[in-house]
Amino acid sequence: MNIRINNKVYRSGAGVPLILLHAFPVDARMWNECAASLIRLGDERGVAPFPIWAPDTPGAGDASIPDEQTTGAVADDGAYAEAMDKLAEAYVSMLHITGHEKAVWVGLSMGGYIAMDIQRLFAQTVAGLALCDTTTIADSHEARANRLNIAKTCEEDNTVEPVMHFARPQSGDSTVKQSQQFQDLLTGWIHDQRPEGLAWRERMAAGRVDTTDQLAHISVPAAIVSGENDPSSPPEKMRPIAEAMTATDVAFTAIPDCGHFSAVEHPDIVANALLDLVERVQAV
Repeated sequence: MNIRINNKVYRSGAGVPLILLHAFPVDARMWNECAASLIRLGDERGVAPFPIWAPDTPGAGDASIPDEQTTGAVADDGAYAEAMDKLAEAYVSMLHITGHEKAVWVGLSMGGYIAMDIQRLFAQTVAGLALCDTTTIADSHEARANRLNIAKTCEEDNTVEPVMHFARPQSGDSTVKQSQQFQDLLTGWIHDQRPEGLAWRERMAAGRVDTTDQLAHISVPAAIVSGENDPSSPPEKMRPIAEAMTATDVAFTAIPDCGHFSAVEHPDIVANALLDLVERVQAV
């Protein structure tokens, strides 16, 4: 049985789709303003309309949660050993069902994990790649255990509280993240999530493989976006990702006064970087 995909279409058009993969612990709504900026900027530059999609990760928003058979193998510690690969396959199937062979894949945070898994398994479907505020490194033992503890608490206590820290600023975080408006927005989005959906996503991420070795194989146009105040993926951690993409030219965008959720905090800047990537893909 295949994973069912709930896909939001921001714009239809001709040519290669731009597929936006969202962060944890929210859903595809995080791309709303960025997608609107993409459309506006594209029209201003005279770029012909191209498809812009944003699928929900399984368990996010109203997206269905895969059953045990669909999820696949479970590791002894409860991590899902096959789930991310199965999701990558489902996204590629969605692409092909709609009549497209390739896409520009954009992943922010956990979405970046998925984008890199698509690169690892289905490189022939990658026309361009953007990694935003993310990493290619698999979880350390400690990070994996923490994810699984969060998943267990969400499930057993039927609560989203273990991930509410994503809505709260950390020391040195951006002024945007520190604003009450942003905190209220993220708080609302997180409260809209189902605890069992959060748990599924955490178990999927815990079971993912390291994709760092794939960076040298990327030969398509690429972009890296990093918030300078991102506590987990600042420029000093993301520049090595760009430097490891030795087979292509990479556009690196460091965003001042920006935390982890760059596409929400500074949607216009991220949209500009993504539109530049689309134009580079179209020029190939």
